Amino acid sequence: MKFRLRSIGPAALVTAAFIGPGTITTCTLAGAGYGYALLWALLFSVIATIVLQEMAARLGIVTRKGLGEALKVQFPSGAGRAISVILILSAIGIGNAAYETGNILGGALGLDALIGEVSLFSSGQLSLRLWGPVIGIIAFVFLLMGSYKKLEKLLVGLVILMSIVFLGTMISLTPNLREILKGLFVPELPHGAMLTVAGLVGTTVVPYNLFLHAALVQEKWKTKDQLKEARLDIWVSIFLGGLVSISIVITSAAAFYGTGQEIKNASDLAIQLEPILGSWATGFIGIGLFAAGLTSAITAPLAAAYATCGILGWKKDLRSKRFRSIWMVILVIGIVLSAVGLKPVPVILFAQAANGVLLPIIAIYLLWSVNDRKLLGDQRNNLLLNIIGGIVVLATIFLGLRSILSVCGII
Repeated sequence: MKFRLRSIGPAALVTAAFIGPGTITTCTLAGAGYGYALLWALLFSVIATIVLQEMAARLGIVTRKGLGEALKVQFPSGAGRAISVILILSAIGIGNAAYETGNILGGALGLDALIGEVSLFSSGQLSLRLWGPVIGIIAFVFLLMGSYKKLEKLLVGLVILMSIVFLGTMISLTPNLREILKGLFVPELPHGAMLTVAGLVGTTVVPYNLFLHAALVQEKWKTKDQLKEARLDIWVSIFLGGLVSISIVITSAAAFYGTGQEIKNASDLAIQLEPILGSWATGFIGIGLFAAGLTSAITAPLAAAYATCGILGWKKDLRSKRFRSIWMVILVIGIVLSAVGLKPVPVILFAQAANGVLLPIIAIYLLWSVNDRKLLGDQRNNLLLNIIGGIVVLATIFLGLRSILSVCGII
């Protein structure tokens, strides 16, 4: 047992990163709008996350390189190099900026529930809100000091507590098992659900987590003989994270589906926890959203910096000016967009959907890298892993294209 507990590490942090305000909001909207019908999208997302994170972890442990460095080896010069850099940086830049805005707004949503909404300026349609910039500035200070890890452990602990409450609420509701199994294994796409499906994928299979995981495993495991421990970490952590996401959809479906209830704020999100927490539900969800938002607001810019420095061949040092400039840009974008009065729930859903659309770019490059004999030798992908990885890539491309067409009103 001790051996197995010691194996839990980097993937647990990846799971804590995707159980953020985006997951809570998107899963709640999925359950409220479509009942159990979209559970299959979450099941697919969990499988895809396990497959892709295993590839990223194996790449990091065997090659001692992050995904960015591996891509630099794959495309050292020429047009291939230029195209890969542009595509990766675009995906990381756009995806992380959108995700960071959603993270900060999610944390602000929590403070709205705990303290109340505060506007510094309001005139007509224009307003300047306080809590988003406050969360962004806290994240900025901790990143600048390089002392975010202790705070992160506390916040991750709060996220885990919130996850346990969602699981407990799901069990207490004694949901219809037959309907749940149908939702999990019989894919259905209700009218208007495409963006929500992309959001469920994007909030679980987070592109920047692939870069983050490949870097984190190098600190914990040193040789390919330890791959079994890394895989155990992935299976246990991602499975539990997926179970939490599924429980949120189920509790939301029980609380909201068919009622016409519109989800606008943390108080609305808290209704689904009232069977266990009663009047404490709003305060609890407020603390959970704040913790989840701040944790992700710290890790997302950091992951963007690791990924960008890796692909450009820059030094990956917390005190490096280039490294700092990257996470600062991502964080400042999130702070500005969170301050201008955007409605948090639609923005959070859009951020997750944007990640779902951009995911295939990163997944294709990851699949390319883990098939390189020079990089991984006998640890490169086998035929089965390539088939599964290919299915994941094709499915995410299909969902991404459908989402774009849906947003444009073409379908």
